[in-house]
Amino acid sequence: MSVIWGIPYLLIRVAVRQLDPGVLVLARTGPAALVLGPLVLWRRQWRALATHLGWIALFGVVEFGVPWYLMSSAERHITSSLTSLLICCVPLLSVVVQRLRGAETVDRRRLGGLAVGALGVALLVGLGITHGSLPWIGLMLVVIVGYSLGPIILATKLAHVDGPTVVMGATAVVSLAWVPWDVVHWPARVSGETVWSIVVLSLVCTVTAFLVFFELVKEAGPARSVVVTYLNTALAVVLGVVGLHEPLTAGIAVGFPLVLVGSVLATTRPRARDEALVEAQAA
Repeated sequence: MSVIWGIPYLLIRVAVRQLDPGVLVLARTGPAALVLGPLVLWRRQWRALATHLGWIALFGVVEFGVPWYLMSSAERHITSSLTSLLICCVPLLSVVVQRLRGAETVDRRRLGGLAVGALGVALLVGLGITHGSLPWIGLMLVVIVGYSLGPIILATKLAHVDGPTVVMGATAVVSLAWVPWDVVHWPARVSGETVWSIVVLSLVCTVTAFLVFFELVKEAGPARSVVVTYLNTALAVVLGVVGLHEPLTAGIAVGFPLVLVGSVLATTRPRARDEALVEAQAA
């Protein structure tokens, strides 16, 4: 999961050189819906799709309908490395949201992790700000909120719905919603590099990724499933520095380790609780 979601930042950076961010959202979601449609039909999941369409549509909007547009827009103005590092804040916000919902207990270690992670975010953003970048960092904060809410919707409202059905319905709704915008902003031509970026983003980073992530949320829960952002952030930074020649800034060097440590502390179960769970299962 971390590897699959570590490469989109570079590919988005490549694609938005020629594509409007809204066109990129359609290019990622439309093919995904078309690929998964026959599978949903073969599994006879149309009734489940219709029954849960409201929650499926909401999941699509908060997980990629709005976030992918904002992220693609931001990557025109800030580096893919900084973009991916900001996404690393998702586990921290997820813990806070789960705590407010009463679904997570937060002990001293987890509170300490939230504090360390928040400090890392402050340093990451503060040291990463350049002229004109602050509004785009603000857009990324909206993306973080969406990415935190998506897994909660999956775990609480769509846990018993077939994964391909959820992904197909969500991508179909989002792609159809973006059609009017994209008719006006469709590019005159695109390069082969852009086409391949779209293919990988749609089939690997959308279809495959969300099918895997759906099962991960079921297994690990909404707060802990987003810890995949740790490794995918590291991979995205490496790809940005090596592939796109982006700078390794002080914000990355200082802020990222703190966000990483804070997120691990904030999302890991207490050892005593783990032992109690094991004993209860054994009994």
